[in-house]
Amino acid sequence: MSSTSSVPPWDVHRPPAAEGRVFLVTGGNAGIGYFVAEQLSATGATVVLGCRDPARAAAAAASIRSTVPGARVRTVRLDLADPSSTAAVARSLEEDRLDAVVHNAGVALDDPPRRVTGAGHELMFGTNHLGHFALTWSLMPLLAAAPAARVVTVGSFAARSERLDPDDLQSLGDYRPKRAYGRSKLAQMYFGLELDRRLRAAGSPVASVVVHPGGALDALTPARPALSASAAPARWAAAPAGLLVQGKHAGAWPAVRAVLDPAVRGGELWGPRVFGLRGEPRREPVWKYLADRRAAARLWDASCELTGTGRGPDGARWAG
Repeated sequence: MSSTSSVPPWDVHRPPAAEGRVFLVTGGNAGIGYFVAEQLSATGATVVLGCRDPARAAAAAASIRSTVPGARVRTVRLDLADPSSTAAVARSLEEDRLDAVVHNAGVALDDPPRRVTGAGHELMFGTNHLGHFALTWSLMPLLAAAPAARVVTVGSFAARSERLDPDDLQSLGDYRPKRAYGRSKLAQMYFGLELDRRLRAAGSPVASVVVHPGGALDALTPARPALSASAAPARWAAAPAGLLVQGKHAGAWPAVRAVLDPAVRGGELWGPRVFGLRGEPRREPVWKYLADRRAAARLWDASCELTGTGRGPDGARWAG
């Protein structure tokens, strides 16, 4: 029997065991991040929830323990809008290595006015992209210490209809909340792919994978103690949408597979099987404009300047 045929098919309900491994999930207290953390906890790994609000993080950890008996789950404080917080996370983990980080946390604003982080960056771009960009460098020594670590960046299907404006990354000229959110997620996806190119060029054992959850609705999501339960009428109203989209527990599947499946490779894009909106995870072609290396490199350089990270010890922009 060939080695390929001896590998069992991927089962989203029974992921492989991962005892002894350590995973960090940003924003693991709510939404898709919560279910990524819950599903990873079922593998026997140690799962760390990186969250801004300690009380909500504790509630999420308790919920995971009640759902996954024996779960090894704990929390660290992480505010992606605060550079001092992202810089401190590696020490807070108190681990000698990190097998994967899932860049999931994000801010989504529906209405004006434009808001900024303490560092003066537009809130969604500054949190969703720049915060994770800076966090990666804080964690890189721990990731490099693992035998085959992964950086898994959770993008968004909403990013597919957006394009970056390299001259106005922070929406100073024309701020529209939904567009700014989509662009911030697009920037994350560019970063995840560019990161892998640079890791490969450097011969690093760390791989970077980009995923997206497709369409994921609260109303189609199983109730959990730490999450706001959808009212019964909302669930009934959302039932027809289940033909096209899914709950957030299923939206977590591509990220979980990207962390655990040895067949997943750096530089790949994974999403739901059915029209990219629902179903089990599958590898999909990298969206054409995401393959624009010039745009990715320009974003990388801007991110270095804005965060003061992403550079080597000689001060040059990190190239691997």
